[in-house]
Amino acid sequence: MLDDPFVFFALVIAIVALIFARKAMNQVAELRQRLEAIQATPAAAAAPVPPPLTPFEAFEQTLPPAAAAPTPPPIVPDVAPVAPSETPEQATSAAAAPPPPLPQPDRGFEETIGTRWVVWIGGLTLALGGFFMVRYSIEAGLLGPGVRTMLGGLFAAALLLAGEWTRRKESISTIETLPIANIPAILTAAGTAVAFATVYAAYALYGFLVPATAFVLLGLVALGTLAAALLHGPALAGLGVVGAFVTPVLVSSDKPDFWALYIYLAIVTAAAFGLARVRLWRWLAVTAIVFALLWTFPCLQCGPSMVGPHAFHVLAGFILVALLVVCGFMFGPPADEGQVEPISSGSLAAYLLGATLIVLNSFHADTAMIVFGLLVAGSLLVAWRSDAAAGAVGAAAALVFVVFAEWAVRANADMLVLPGGPLSGIGPNATDGSVSLHLISAAIFAAGFGVAGFLAQGRSIGPIIPVIWSAAAVFTPLALLVALYARIVHLDRSIPFAVLAVALAAAYAAATEVLAKREDRPGLQASIALFATGSLAALALALTFALEKGWLTIALALMSAGTAWISTQRPIPFLRSLAAILAAIVVLRIADDPRIVGTAVGTTPIFNWLLWGYGIPALSFWAGSILLRRGGDDAPLRTVEAAAILFTVLLAFMEIRHAVNQGDVYHQSAGLTEVALQVCVALAMAIGLERLRIRTGSVIHNAGAILLTAFAGLAAVFGLLMLENPILWYIDVGGAVINLLLLGYALPAVLALLLSYAVAGRRPVSYANTIAAGALILALAYMTFEIRRIYHGPVMSVGPTTGAEQYTYSIAYLAFGVVLLGIGILFNSQRARLASAVVIALTILKAFLIDMSTLTGVYRALSFMCLGLVLVAIGWLYQRILFRRQAASPPPAPAASSGS
Repeated sequence: MLDDPFVFFALVIAIVALIFARKAMNQVAELRQRLEAIQATPAAAAAPVPPPLTPFEAFEQTLPPAAAAPTPPPIVPDVAPVAPSETPEQATSAAAAPPPPLPQPDRGFEETIGTRWVVWIGGLTLALGGFFMVRYSIEAGLLGPGVRTMLGGLFAAALLLAGEWTRRKESISTIETLPIANIPAILTAAGTAVAFATVYAAYALYGFLVPATAFVLLGLVALGTLAAALLHGPALAGLGVVGAFVTPVLVSSDKPDFWALYIYLAIVTAAAFGLARVRLWRWLAVTAIVFALLWTFPCLQCGPSMVGPHAFHVLAGFILVALLVVCGFMFGPPADEGQVEPISSGSLAAYLLGATLIVLNSFHADTAMIVFGLLVAGSLLVAWRSDAAAGAVGAAAALVFVVFAEWAVRANADMLVLPGGPLSGIGPNATDGSVSLHLISAAIFAAGFGVAGFLAQGRSIGPIIPVIWSAAAVFTPLALLVALYARIVHLDRSIPFAVLAVALAAAYAAATEVLAKREDRPGLQASIALFATGSLAALALALTFALEKGWLTIALALMSAGTAWISTQRPIPFLRSLAAILAAIVVLRIADDPRIVGTAVGTTPIFNWLLWGYGIPALSFWAGSILLRRGGDDAPLRTVEAAAILFTVLLAFMEIRHAVNQGDVYHQSAGLTEVALQVCVALAMAIGLERLRIRTGSVIHNAGAILLTAFAGLAAVFGLLMLENPILWYIDVGGAVINLLLLGYALPAVLALLLSYAVAGRRPVSYANTIAAGALILALAYMTFEIRRIYHGPVMSVGPTTGAEQYTYSIAYLAFGVVLLGIGILFNSQRARLASAVVIALTILKAFLIDMSTLTGVYRALSFMCLGLVLVAIGWLYQRILFRRQAASPPPAPAASSGS
């Protein structure tokens, strides 16, 4: 079982060692090259200069002025002229100056292997050899625990002495230095790693050391590593820290002592942070934090009974970070005022994440909650004193919500039910933290974040710092209120929670008013907007708590409109985006359950929960779009406009389904009545959007009108004329005149005709003519179906077609064509005349293709006689009225002669 982790961590040590050692060697090689360039000029060291000068300045003063700017050499004289200002001594010195050194040739493969890689691998082999020896002696039982511990200590001391001896030997050597591997650093690193392992094994495995002694010895080893890294550079620091954190894995025990482990890790972390602070090695601090956080994960499997040592681990690490890593706080590096420093904020957030994992794994044990609260309070305190750690405020707020949201969801298992059944592990647990502790904690967190976020306004010169504080002050209390509401009341009505929400809204409103009266500072306007938005959110939650569940959708929609109004008073771009985000959340909310309130929609047509659940959000989004349009046409405005159109259309369609299907909006099929109503509503809304887009010029209104028109056309073709055609299917259309045919075909034909006139001259001619053709088709369908209703009764799909019925079709088509022609002549409408021509042409085709073969006797004769008379009458109308030509006047007759 130990083979796989051992090989893995050995590879980790090797990789990290190679990276850090190569980086250090490159830096040393560069410095040595610069030193060689300086030493190549002997006159540089001998130039007497009163003030202390750098070698490069001394070298420049030994050169003559002409040497600094060489003259171009088109013609070279036999004897170089001497500048007037140049003395003979300077000329002699310039002549004696040696040429610059030639560049050193690149190291070959053999030299690289022999001077670097062999040494690095050898150092790693020494360290791993010590670990292997300890492991082998344990498995084989060759030596007793005391002897093994003593040998490990002697091996570590030997490596440390060898490293120090080689360091001093190199420092006094007169041999020219070469860019080779740092042997002293590698030997010292191996020695410190073995020393860590030896002391830890003596305490945790064999019990030779009491906790106090082990603590002192581990501290001495850590301090020794710190001191050695100060001398030997980053290679030793990287190897030492990685080896120290990996040691508990390589030298393991069947009965782990977590207290000993975490005390050891605390000492290692302190040493790493101290070294990182002294040398300002950011990478070392990040490495130590990552390893410390990783050591939290495997130990979480021990259950709620082992909260104490885990809590100590994150608490000790948090304190060390605050003392040594956070910029501008206690002993940390200096900080830039008004700037968020990523490592300072991220280091605090990392230990907050560890505390959160402990709380979740321990099922919200009291000890874990207390430690988590202390770390959150510590984050606020550190961020209050140092702007560099302000990012931890946002992380703390988010993790507080995670803790309480998990606690709320665990008590509401139905929130996590999948189609295959509930998720494993959810539901209340016997060890869950008490409700009273969570109530007290929530109150403290809400007050802490809220008060601190308000008081932090105006304390920083940076614009982002006050926004972080105000966002946490608004988000945290609201999130905690929702989590407690879900856990305690289980999302039912609760007047006490509604009262708390109203009180919270009042507090946010007061904060908004106070901040609005202050002198403008960076970030103040954004903070004012956030507090105002929090007031609206709290009022929306109050409605949700006091009323039914469906009011959450309404509350969020009202928040969107309210945020749009605030954006007109406080022109902050974030508020426009927030209004769009809230609108998107409402859309996602109805995607989860289109009925808004589940089965409690009601059965009353129109006046049911769909009216409030879709109507109020639609009105809110329309109002929000009007307000947002004052600030320009952008993505947030278009999002809200799209939501307004969507909710308006869904309101109409859902109400239609509800009314037609006796309250069942999930009915699987749609009848003729439902399709007809949807087509009529789509056409009416398209007409409205066509008028609206003329005034607004909105691309959303334009796209909405086109989409609704396309939907109406497809529903008319596939629904009215095919799937719900009363001639093809058994459908009872009702009475003789007032029936479904009037709703399904006549009214859509009129609306389509109005839509064609609404787009005439404002869209392509083909678009308007297509809609007009659809209106003509629906009108002809209505005439045909109505005649068939007269002959066949309410169910038109049964019974033969008689000659009288066929003759009636022909006469009706002719009459309709004549009426269209009269309208075209009376109103000078070319479109009506073209429609008349189409109808007449269809009538002619019907006469020759159908009437001639199916009609007999008097019906056939009357059909053709009527058609002929109508065609002659149409020709006469075109000749005499539409295209009348004035006859040319005859030439005047010549005057009669007197003799005739």
